[in-house]
Amino acid sequence: MEIEGIKGSERKGSDRGPIGVAVVGFGWMGRVHTQAYARVLHHFPGLAVRPELVTVADDVPGRADEAAARFGFAGTARDWREVAADPRVRAVSITAPNFLHREIGVAMAEAGKHIWIEKPVGLTAGDARAVAGAVAAAGVQGTVGFNYRNAPAVEAARELITSGEIGTVTHVRVRLFSDYAAHPDSALTWRYERGRGGSGVLGDLASHGVDLARFLLGDIASLTADTAIFLPERARPSGATAGHAMATGGAPGPVENEDYVSCLLRFTSGARGVLEACRVSVGEQNNYGFEVHGTKGAVLWDFRRMNELGVSRGGSYQDQPVSTLYVGPGHGEYAAFQPGAAVSMGYDDLKVIEAYRFLRSIADGTPYGTTLSDAVHSAAALDAMSRSAETGAWVTPEPESTAT
Repeated sequence: MEIEGIKGSERKGSDRGPIGVAVVGFGWMGRVHTQAYARVLHHFPGLAVRPELVTVADDVPGRADEAAARFGFAGTARDWREVAADPRVRAVSITAPNFLHREIGVAMAEAGKHIWIEKPVGLTAGDARAVAGAVAAAGVQGTVGFNYRNAPAVEAARELITSGEIGTVTHVRVRLFSDYAAHPDSALTWRYERGRGGSGVLGDLASHGVDLARFLLGDIASLTADTAIFLPERARPSGATAGHAMATGGAPGPVENEDYVSCLLRFTSGARGVLEACRVSVGEQNNYGFEVHGTKGAVLWDFRRMNELGVSRGGSYQDQPVSTLYVGPGHGEYAAFQPGAAVSMGYDDLKVIEAYRFLRSIADGTPYGTTLSDAVHSAAALDAMSRSAETGAWVTPEPESTAT
């Protein structure tokens, strides 16, 4: 399957007016998607489709009912297959655990439903390719939850890079450090199991890092990586969990996937990169960002100061200062949220932008924002990191592979 062919086939068909949407899997991310649907017309009133909350599906007893009561879904389901069979539903948010992405994504696409699916789209690149193939064959739209590229400052950084403002890019450093799994009593959920979570911090955080790196610098030619598990055991939870729950007193079980990854990157442009991600970084709360250096300057971004971009440009080369650009209405989708520069946007706003681009793709019959092609490229890089960590070798990502 040729990845570049995905986007062309995704241009088939369009929808206008009211459109029934469903959310499958109602943990934290399911709530974020739901809130984005509720807000999207407030920020983008010219959108040609209007989302209507038809069904929420979750197999945890009571969770779907609670979501429906809180957010106004017309109905609920315990089994996602009911959503696939429901003719009222034209678009589906897939926010279930990773091991379900492939089965649900393929089934929804084959049922003729547009999908907004969270990264990493399955456990392997084969899973991502399977969903991408189903979306292409069905002629529906497919959007992927790589939300950080939607930040207006990140889009401004890309413009500075592609315009040559910082010269020829020489190297980039991408970091994603978090403490969400640092507590030794955090529950042994599906996230730590190979069979249900796949990779660990690779699929969770490094997938975002790969997407940011590709968005800013282009395709990755080769890489070498190292991974580690720092907390080898966790307590099994006694019941259903959501998010990053604690579990004390439960029977201990092994952590099967990595807590940490460091990776050296070579881009097809000739630029070099370093990507580092960790889920057990004590003292770090969502420390995500990048520094891109070129022959004439640099751009720097920190998610915790999401609306600021550090910029160094000019002709000094040595001792050249860095200034702060506060993004404003001229950058990305900022104007849909705030009237002037330096008024903060937040994480949920990035998901509203994602919802807008998903729904606009449906309305126009052409993709906007991240697609399944981006997911396949990211997943191929993650698979390459895993292979490299096992062998110690430089590995070439294979997004075009036909293996499933």
